Amino acid sequence: MYRSRAVILAAGVLVLLPMTAASCDDTPDPVRLGNAQIGTVDEIVEAPGTVTARTAATLTAPASGTLRELHAEPGRRVRKGDVLAVIDSPELTRRRDAAAEAVEQAPTGTGVSTGGTAEFAAVRERTDEQAADAFEQARAAAAQIADPQVKKTLLHQVDAAERSYETASAASATALRSVQRGVASLSRAMGTLSAAQRLQAEQAYELADAAVDALTLRAPVAGVVQLGGPAQTGGNPLAGLLESGQAPTTTSGTMSGVDAAIPEGGWVAAGTPVVTVVDTARLGLSAEVDETDVLLVGEGVEAEAELDAAPGASYPATVRAVDLLPTTSARGGVSYRVRLELGAGSFADSGEPAPSPRPGMSAVIRLKVRQAAGAVTVPASAVVSADGRDTVWTVRDGRYTAVPVRLGVQGEDTVQVVSGVTAGERVVVAGADQVDAGGEAP
Repeated sequence: MYRSRAVILAAGVLVLLPMTAASCDDTPDPVRLGNAQIGTVDEIVEAPGTVTARTAATLTAPASGTLRELHAEPGRRVRKGDVLAVIDSPELTRRRDAAAEAVEQAPTGTGVSTGGTAEFAAVRERTDEQAADAFEQARAAAAQIADPQVKKTLLHQVDAAERSYETASAASATALRSVQRGVASLSRAMGTLSAAQRLQAEQAYELADAAVDALTLRAPVAGVVQLGGPAQTGGNPLAGLLESGQAPTTTSGTMSGVDAAIPEGGWVAAGTPVVTVVDTARLGLSAEVDETDVLLVGEGVEAEAELDAAPGASYPATVRAVDLLPTTSARGGVSYRVRLELGAGSFADSGEPAPSPRPGMSAVIRLKVRQAAGAVTVPASAVVSADGRDTVWTVRDGRYTAVPVRLGVQGEDTVQVVSGVTAGERVVVAGADQVDAGGEAP
């Protein structure tokens, strides 16, 4: 359980109760005195956290086929746009080849043979039917792609092509009506129909080519390669996936003791994770801060992180952002995600550099939410609760006096006293339950 310094202080006050009970039977603990001093107090909020990569993307097979080429090596650093793998899908390739052949056979502008307006209308109707079939096939090809972002991009391209063709088809229909009214020549109308036919063929090829191009998996970000996909991913999907790759997905379970990575030449089903790229150029932290403390946390707040994987090492960090929307913890409490930049760590005892963390490692993050410099301070143990108020027992004129105080910044060991006690004043730092008001102090 992670608690702020204020909660730890309250727990420390409660601990005095069993100590007092034990003193009824044993020799009472002696009262210890100290002095209020001028110093600096840091208020710390502790929170559990996780090391995060800047981003990660798992590239999946857009369609069923074979892994024809695998250019990625595990642990290799790649640049954005590098080709990592190529999937061979015979079905999509056949559709592109057929579309390319149709483009070669499309009329160039005056090659529509017609015996009059009746044949013109029949040719136009056949062209519309061919266009509808081409768009239906393009949507069917997009439907085979498992990645939702790639599929969305391709379907958007199909819709745009369909709207463009509808405009060209409407122009040929207008030209036909003009011929029927005798205000335009048939040859001019034939030109509009030829343009619509060629546009339909070119668009069918472009859509088929886009589906094949999606079979070439490119690194969406610069980073380090890992074959296959992680068991669980938390990265954000990336935009522009037709050009730069696929969004993160989850892998299916694999047989124990068998490498989940797909080998070159192996069969892949649509949606199979092929390779993951992790951007580790700038590591960060994700902390879960309790609602009682989050208002103290803001951009630029400094922190230190301790990793379970690197005992004795400390890593500096700085708050980058605090989420507005809360998350609910497993215990039912409300917390807010705080995102931090993570710096290079070092070991406290030797000063030697600490190892570079890996994404997903657990951490305890200590956020320095407030600081008071040149402040009047007393040990945290000197502050007790009396009649619902923060109180410090002082020695005035040789006798104990309970003084209500107003606290400022509260550190783990010392606290700031804004009013009630002055620097140099003697205060009770232990055994406050053993003194009485007006009692003679040593």
